[in-house]
Amino acid sequence: MAHIEITEVTVGEVALKSPRRPSPIAIIDQALGLMVEIPAALLVIAEIAILFAGVVARYVLRQPLIWSDELASILFLWLAMLGAAVAFRRSEHMRMTAVVGNAGPGLRAYLDLVATCAALAFLLLIVWPAYQYAYEESFITTPALQIQNTWRAAALPVGTCLMALFALLRLARVGDIKLLAAAVLSVAVLIGLFWLAQPLFKPLGNLNLVIFFVGVAGFCVFAGVPIAFGFGLAIFGYLALTTRTPLMVLVGRMDEGMSHLILLSVPLFVFLGLLIEMTGMARAMVAFLASLLGHVRGGLHYVLVGAMYLVSGISGSKAADMAAVAPVLFPEMKERGARPGDLVALLAATGAQTETIPPSLVLITIGSVTGVSISALFTGGLLPGVVLAITLSTLVWWRYRKEDLSHVRRASPGEAGKAFIIALPALALPFVIRAAVVEGVATATEVSTIGIVYSFVVGLLIYRRFDWRRLLPMLIETASLSGAILLIIGSATGMAWGLTQSGFSRALAAAMTGLPGGGASFIAVSIVAFTILGSVLEGIPAIVLFGPLLFPIAKAVGVHEVHYAMIIILAMGIGLFAPPFGVGYYAACAIGRVDPVQGIRPIWGYMLALLIGLVIVAAVPWISIGFL
Repeated sequence: MAHIEITEVTVGEVALKSPRRPSPIAIIDQALGLMVEIPAALLVIAEIAILFAGVVARYVLRQPLIWSDELASILFLWLAMLGAAVAFRRSEHMRMTAVVGNAGPGLRAYLDLVATCAALAFLLLIVWPAYQYAYEESFITTPALQIQNTWRAAALPVGTCLMALFALLRLARVGDIKLLAAAVLSVAVLIGLFWLAQPLFKPLGNLNLVIFFVGVAGFCVFAGVPIAFGFGLAIFGYLALTTRTPLMVLVGRMDEGMSHLILLSVPLFVFLGLLIEMTGMARAMVAFLASLLGHVRGGLHYVLVGAMYLVSGISGSKAADMAAVAPVLFPEMKERGARPGDLVALLAATGAQTETIPPSLVLITIGSVTGVSISALFTGGLLPGVVLAITLSTLVWWRYRKEDLSHVRRASPGEAGKAFIIALPALALPFVIRAAVVEGVATATEVSTIGIVYSFVVGLLIYRRFDWRRLLPMLIETASLSGAILLIIGSATGMAWGLTQSGFSRALAAAMTGLPGGGASFIAVSIVAFTILGSVLEGIPAIVLFGPLLFPIAKAVGVHEVHYAMIIILAMGIGLFAPPFGVGYYAACAIGRVDPVQGIRPIWGYMLALLIGLVIVAAVPWISIGFL
């Protein structure tokens, strides 16, 4: 949301300074952007209304709507693809910029153009198979609404064409023709070389998995190509050049990955996270915690750890969590002498600490791709977060045991009580969400709508901080972030399917099942592997890619599925927020407006504290499964 406002101000300032009219290409891009953003925002509203109506009809009126899930599923694929197109236009698709960011200006501009050209290449390669897939779906009729499934599947070719059009518009606005030609030629030559080498690939067997899924995907990711498109190029190349599989099957696997109804909670929880920040609910929670602990040494650091724990139970999005808490706490913490680098280091560490706290999007993703009970994951995720909070707080106590608090006034019992009363509606929301899932009032998908309606009511009637002008940008932001996440899930699902069909999963299962030491060795290897994967791929792509392969192995070696889920989520969280590759760390720096260099040294202590907590969680299964 902040990004949108800054962009608007910046554009406005430039407009005031420069009398030049925007170019025709810029006008077309802006008009087309609005034509995509507005329907995407309306689809978010429609999904909220449909799912909440389903909850009311089933739980209040006792007359379930048999068509609600089907309609929600149809609209969801359109939301995912239009959201992906919005994210592409706004350059918000997830990408690893560690290498690109350290390059010189000329090389960085070249790599950015290569990333756009690579994404465009994938979109052009996949558009015809996407059309074929949508046509084939016309022979299927939906059971409840009795309409052709093409109405749903058409979202794939339409979204693909829109992203390709935005890519062409972006390239058309490049002023340096030589640089553009070099980027286009580089991508075209690489694709041409792979196409000409097709006869060489087929005799290589499973070595092709290394060439495409490690070589091509890794090269694309490190070159700054958005992760979804890097994965897409890898699986497309593997299927097209080494197998006889119809490419329409890849589109079907992408559709399957993006269409799990449980994933509908992704945009809804993202919107909920933006909503609690806008209504002041997050601020109220933080103010209450500060009244309790603000007078002790390191007190506001404890508040940061506790606030992230509470807010994570509401939003499900780490970026939303950090954006809700940091602006409230950081000014006061800086006034007390806290170093900016230490603040973003702790903020990043709390982002990793709270990865298991429901309704984490990673928990929801695990449930959708592995079949593990969402309710069990929500229940099992609470205590691991507490364990890591304790290890972080122990380090905070050591670092700030000599903090000077002579200028800090302790809140009176009356002030603390008033802050508690003000925060009570906000503090109740995490418990409302969890209770609704555990008690069976709503599914993990539907419960987000309960949280949204609750936040609307509380924001309007109690906190009275509801800025209607921010609603549309929030809805567009929700569609954009959700589309970026869901496209990664779709392409990673295609890669996971390719790995399974090649027999790799059987080989991996045999290798990891045969590790000496049984379950303990399997857990240790998984921690190392997912820490690395978390730093490179982020949590959701890694889970979609390897979850279906590894969870059956965990069960075979005697590791409880929920316990294993907590271990790998925490390991990925440590990787995600650990520099130099963890993108979560850079997100924390951006939110805290701090130079990433300042946080490098202090964050390693927090990472060590998180690792100690992870070892405790891994060694004591009861922490994850004691309340199941």
